[in-house]
This record gives sequence, structure tokens and C-alpha cells, in this order.
Amino acid sequence: MEFEENPNQTKPLISIVNDTDVILVCKVELYDAWSICDFVVSNEHRLRDFFPGTREQNLTPDLSKRFVSVKTKQFENKEELLFTLKLKSSNKVIGLVYIKELDWEKKQGEFAYAIDYSLEGKGITTKLIKQLSIYAFNELKLETLQIIAHKTNVASVKVAEKNGFQWVKRLPKVFKPKGREPMDMELYELYKE
Repeated sequence: MEFEENPNQTKPLISIVNDTDVILVCKVELYDAWSICDFVVSNEHRLRDFFPGTREQNLTPDLSKRFVSVKTKQFENKEELLFTLKLKSSNKVIGLVYIKELDWEKKQGEFAYAIDYSLEGKGITTKLIKQLSIYAFNELKLETLQIIAHKTNVASVKVAEKNGFQWVKRLPKVFKPKGREPMDMELYELYKE
């Protein structure tokens, strides 16, 4: 299948070559709602613990439309930046990356990311965070990037470590999953050189 561009689609920010396809990193757009809903429903169990808000806001196409409407406005206002990961061959959303908790005075932001279960363990997220870190430092002028992960989320910890993020400290009981006890999280940071 040939990649069909939406006439309103922004140019991809980053392209990452995968085994058989190219993954495009794009700013979230209004027409992404249906594909984001598909991604969330297909990966619902993976998003339940660490992306409960994103999961709950994208379980139906109507919910996704509202979600994307809010996220495009937040992107425009530089309050929170949501990027979609799309296969070039199909334009299908296969992941989401946030730059959130933006503090423009401190020049700091936090990455949060999720990728389709079928692409896990292929090094895609590591490459993605490397490229988005360069973007965040050079284009957004951020000076500190963070990744906050639970110690049992080994894949996320590896992404942080492979990209030069240093463990800073344990954040006691900062993450409160729905219906469960608050969890300690690990803070990793990367600084602009």
C-alpha cells in the first residue's frame, strides 16, 4: 500500500528507518483521532497502568476526537507536545510520544512514550528518544529532559540509559494508578551539553 498523505498533514519532524518500513514522527493533528483510537484499543492492556488518562480518553472515536482537539491546542500553546508515530506505508499510528510537564522558565520537559506491542524490543523507542532529545535541545531550547519510569518497566529504563539519561533519584509515591496504591518512580535526566 502506498503512503497517502493528508493534504493538511504537517511534514514529519523525524523519520526513523525500521526493518521494513519508515516510522514518521509528526505533530498530532485533528485527523489522527481515528488512528489514535485504534492504537489505544489495540494496546489497551499496555496503556492501563502508565497511560491511564490517554487510555480512558481514547476508547471510542468520539472520545479520541475530543482528546486530539485538546492536544492540538496544547501543542499550539506549547503547554504539552504530543507526537504521533506513524508507519509511512500505511499512515497508521503505532505509538505516541509526549513532551510534557514543560517548564519554560527552567527550560525543562519530560518524555512519556508508548509504542505498539508488535514493535516492542526493536530499538525504535531508543532511536526516537535520541532524535527527539536533539529536537528538544536545539529547536525548543530546553536544557533538561526527564524520563520518569517505574523500576519494573525495564524497557523504559533501558531507553533512558541508552540515551545517556542519568538516574537522579527515587520519587516516592508520585504515581497513583487508578484503584491501586501510589507507586515510587525513578527519575532520569539528560542535560544539554
